[in-house]
Amino acid sequence: MKKKSRILLFVLLALAVIGAGAAYLFYQTFYQPNVAAVEKPQDIRIYRNFDSAQMLEAVLQSRMIDNEKTFLRAAKAMKLQEHFRPGLYRFKKGMGNKALVRSLQKGWQQPVRLTIPGYFRSLDRFADFLDEQLEASREAFAATLADSSLAARYGFSPESFIGMFIPNTYEVWWTVTPEDLVERMHQEYEKFWTAERDAKALAIGLTRQEVSTLASIVIEESKYEPELPRIAGVYMNRLQKDMLLQADPTVLYAVGDPSIKRVLNRHLETDSPYNTYKYAGLPPGPITMPPVAAIDAVLNYERHDYLYFCAKDSFDGQHAFAKTLSAHNENARRYQQALSRQMKAAVTAP
Repeated sequence: MKKKSRILLFVLLALAVIGAGAAYLFYQTFYQPNVAAVEKPQDIRIYRNFDSAQMLEAVLQSRMIDNEKTFLRAAKAMKLQEHFRPGLYRFKKGMGNKALVRSLQKGWQQPVRLTIPGYFRSLDRFADFLDEQLEASREAFAATLADSSLAARYGFSPESFIGMFIPNTYEVWWTVTPEDLVERMHQEYEKFWTAERDAKALAIGLTRQEVSTLASIVIEESKYEPELPRIAGVYMNRLQKDMLLQADPTVLYAVGDPSIKRVLNRHLETDSPYNTYKYAGLPPGPITMPPVAAIDAVLNYERHDYLYFCAKDSFDGQHAFAKTLSAHNENARRYQQALSRQMKAAVTAP
């Protein structure tokens, strides 16, 4: 009897050990924290065209997994290879394999903070930028942004479409399609144009798109924000007097060479609707993606009598303003003299 009792006890102990081992293995496989304690988590990008092997390789190469064997065991048990979603993932400390696998299966990805800086001279350049930030290819973004029917759907022409993208920081999914991103940007555009901004545009006699176009000229004239409303005021005065805008940045845009340092007479002869030395009024669309500061500078332009401005001879990025052509010519003369002295000094310097 005692012998049978000892055998039963041994069997029970063996079962207990096996059960404990199985329980630990189960815990280790699915629930034990398995994310590396790193100072800066690394983003894991799973592209739409990835097969299961590429997906697993991307996860393991991120070096965010402490125990690769248990992760692979959990992935196999939960059939991750059969179903996973593309996305940008950022695993957090304390996550177990079950949570890791479910994130990949459910598409619980990390939003991207997309900061659009503005100053893009074309939607083609904007496509280059988006290609660096999001999953879709440059070609896909370029094709969508060049779609005139898509622009028309939102009330824009191909030339004015760039003004719909308001520079700011947005949270988007890394996998957002070009079409969905454009839709999101249109929603943000409508939010930006509040009743107050629309009322200001109406009061100065410009449409939203015309405000963006003028803002693009203003920001190309100066990056010194305090004087943007004054520059906007100069151009508003010219528009109201039916004068040619004669904005050098529009000529550079028409020529297609923003690196030109000095606009010459041959540049002024360029036959383009963007050349405001030849054609009256605003050009067909923005010459760059204007930042919010420039848009608000137009909406809140400074009321004054200035019709001219040129760079100051202090070379500090600011401008000298004038009400008459003779005063403007004097300002320009001082600037040219200072520039000549500076160039001469540079040539003669040891």
